[in-house]
Amino acid sequence: MTVAAERLVPNEQHFRIPGPREGLSLFLRFLPAEQAMRQRRAVLYVHGATFPSALSIAHRFDGRSWRDALNDAGFDVWGLDFNGFGYSDRYPEMDEEAGKSAPLLVAEDAARQVDAAVRFILAHQDLPKLSIIAHSWGSMPTCRFAADHPALIDRLVLFGPLARRTPPGNAALPKLPGWRVVTLEDQWKRFIEDVPPHEPPVLSRKHFDEWGERYLDSDPLSRSREPFGVRTPVGPFSEILRASQGQLAYDPSAVRAPVAIIRGEWDSLCNDADARWLFDAFTRSPVKRDIKISRATHLMNLEVGRLALWEESIGFLNGVDPAPVPA
Repeated sequence: MTVAAERLVPNEQHFRIPGPREGLSLFLRFLPAEQAMRQRRAVLYVHGATFPSALSIAHRFDGRSWRDALNDAGFDVWGLDFNGFGYSDRYPEMDEEAGKSAPLLVAEDAARQVDAAVRFILAHQDLPKLSIIAHSWGSMPTCRFAADHPALIDRLVLFGPLARRTPPGNAALPKLPGWRVVTLEDQWKRFIEDVPPHEPPVLSRKHFDEWGERYLDSDPLSRSREPFGVRTPVGPFSEILRASQGQLAYDPSAVRAPVAIIRGEWDSLCNDADARWLFDAFTRSPVKRDIKISRATHLMNLEVGRLALWEESIGFLNGVDPAPVPA
């Protein structure tokens, strides 16, 4: 079932394009900058494992979003919903019992969806390349695509990216279903679980409740379940597990674009050791940054520290790099 999307702001534009899987379309939302720089620059947002673009880069807290900040800096901003999320088509397997299919939306499949989105955007705007901002698991398909098509990528911002971890043993990965239901309570727990117990909250319950209603809106059947919850492909979760056991879904050394790793002080999925490994593994990136934001978690884009994330990402996308050290 294809549901028509409501515009989050009056000048937002929507596009539905063919995806790599026959019969399934992808949804893109677009907000052009009112005051573009001398040359138009586009940024594509690639979401993570559990919620689409409208609930991240385009979601307004107290009237302002990350997308607004990027627009003000002169960037045209696009958001992609992967199949199974938001307003993109659901996999047909998601209408069947979850256990009947293998995990849906693995990085190889998702990278082809990124490819379709990038090529549409570049053709639509008559641009040679664009930048990508990717969250969490979204860094995996993003970097697979960037490695295969370096000429189409300007810069990469990876916030809360997943790294390869040394496996603690030879534990077998569990057999996972094709999809699962993620409830509001599941989201609340993951939003607060990394905040140290002696620290004040970094996300208000009021903001979460507002966000939660929009989250339920992303699945037309969410409120027909008890408890309320959103159908979500399990492929991203399966690859997060694999990465924790030493099997990352892409090779960082194949990426040739400038890369910024942005993570929170309390991000358990991208800690100091993870960021160090990733930074070192991007051996062919000509410019690299490892940026840690204080009092922030894996969901820093929704927290009180989000303004620091916005500022750091915009600075990097603008190419404000340290001057090279003279030989």
